[in-house]
Parts: sequence; structure tokens; C-alpha cells
Amino acid sequence: MNPSRSERALGAVIGSAVGDALGAPFEFGPEGAFSARFPRPGQGGEMCGGGGWDPGEATDDTQMAVLVAESLLERGRLDLPDVFWRFRRWAAADPKDIGLQTEAVLSSGDPWDTAAALHFRANGRGAGNGALMRAAPSAVHFAPLGRDTTMDAARRLAALTHGDRAAWEGTAVFHELVRVALAGDDPLTALPGTLHAVHPDHRARYATVLAADWHPGLATEFNGAVWPCLGSALWALRTTSSYEDAVRAAIDLGGDTDTVAAVTGALAGAVHGIAAVPTRWTDALRVPLPGFGGRVLRTSELAVLTRGLGG
Repeated sequence: MNPSRSERALGAVIGSAVGDALGAPFEFGPEGAFSARFPRPGQGGEMCGGGGWDPGEATDDTQMAVLVAESLLERGRLDLPDVFWRFRRWAAADPKDIGLQTEAVLSSGDPWDTAAALHFRANGRGAGNGALMRAAPSAVHFAPLGRDTTMDAARRLAALTHGDRAAWEGTAVFHELVRVALAGDDPLTALPGTLHAVHPDHRARYATVLAADWHPGLATEFNGAVWPCLGSALWALRTTSSYEDAVRAAIDLGGDTDTVAAVTGALAGAVHGIAAVPTRWTDALRVPLPGFGGRVLRTSELAVLTRGLGG
């Protein structure tokens, strides 16, 4: 059955959160750890928790994604100062996990429109995957507005915490691939046109990791960087035929498993639809929001958010 656009949107947002929660206990572990523990697809128990995470608990990847979604809904537009304020409030509440770069930017005390740039200028590091990981809701929201608008919104959101344009371009590519998938088209066939819209200074790097013959074994950087993270997610989508298999493949890569699986889950969810995301995983999902009254969102609340975003 061909999923509807709304089913694909739910698949993108909830699929990203599920990938995040599944991958979290295996972060920085060895390759193949997920399949070694759960060798038979569908056996159950995969939302196992561990490494400081409760079973089904989503990490900073999904927590920040929810903050973006709620800002878009409550403000009715892309209000970058508001998104940054929400990020800063969340970071000050001592979440279980927060990227070193993101934490440095959000705790700097610098204004929303200069904090990331000042950090990048001082440290020369700003191409982590911390903007890419949170982009599923914004990708759904801006998709109806076309390629240029959705890629521009992605860049602007990424620039709140990441000063390196590489992070902006990777997030922009992700936004566009989700847009294509939501329309029922194959995001893999859209890669040439999408790459043409990437800033010329970064086009060759992304063309390499998004090529049909690239695989994670060819990566020259850790998958915590934005381009190998996105490349690994596309590889997982390209080499599998179901949401479940794509997310398993992503986690089995090891390294930054929660984020690679979150990005993979969003893309695979947009392609295959929410019905392809196993209910044994969605039933266990929970998303705490430090700094926001002890709230914990479940899958039903993520679905309400997604529909509000236009999904």
C-alpha cells in the first residue's frame, strides 16, 4: 500500500524519535552490537535501555526536535530567537546528554544570532551532526513550501548552534530529501538536483558521501560529523527495503548510533510511512523535556505535533 502524505510525515517524525531511542544504548559501541544482541528481526525487547537511558527514552536528538516543533506551532512562523531561547532553557536544565559544541554555544551567554558564529571563530569546530539530528519536524513543516524555502529554513535553524556551513548544508539536504519523500517520490533519485542546490564550497564533499557507491567503510571522519552521518543514513536507506531493516543497519554501524539512527529513521519513515514503524517500538517511546515542567511526550503526542506542523 502506498502511504499517504500524512502517514509519511508521521513516519518521518516518529520514525526519527524511535531510531534515536533504539540507538541510544549502543552509542560509541562496536559495529554489529545491535544485531549481536537482537539477531532475529521482530523478536522484541529491542527498546532495551542502557548506557544511562531508560527503555524507550529518546535523547537530546528528539528533545531538541520537539522544541523546534513546538516553537513553530506556538509562534506560527520560524522565530529563531524563540527557538534559541527554548534550546537555552533546555540546556540549562541539565539534560542527560547534550553535544559539547551545542552546550558551549547555548551556555556562552552570547546573543542568538552570533553565539554559534563566535564559537566557530574561536574553536574552528562546528560541523557536528547536532543540527541534522533535530530536523525531522522542521523538514515536515517546510516541505509544502518547496525546495528553496525548505533548504533555507534548514540552514537558518542549523546556524543557531553550528557555525560551520557544512552543518547548514547537510541539514538543508536532509530537509529536501524528506520533502521529496513526503510527496511520494524516491529521495535517492532526487540527489543530483538536491546537490546542485548545495553551496558550491560544500557540494563535492556531499556528492562523495551521497553517491550510490559510497558506504560507511569509506568514511574518513567519525559519523558524529554531519556529512558521514547523513551519508550513512542514506546508505542504510539505499541498502534495505523496510524501516526496521534500515534502522537496524544504522545502529549496527556503531559510533554515534542514536543520531545516525534518528536521521535514518526519519528518512525511512518518510519513505515507508508510519505503518512500517513497529508498534512494539512506538508503544515504548518516551521523550522527556528537561526545563519544561517535567513533561514527557509519548508517541500520541508526537503525532499531534506532526499533524499540527502540516503532516
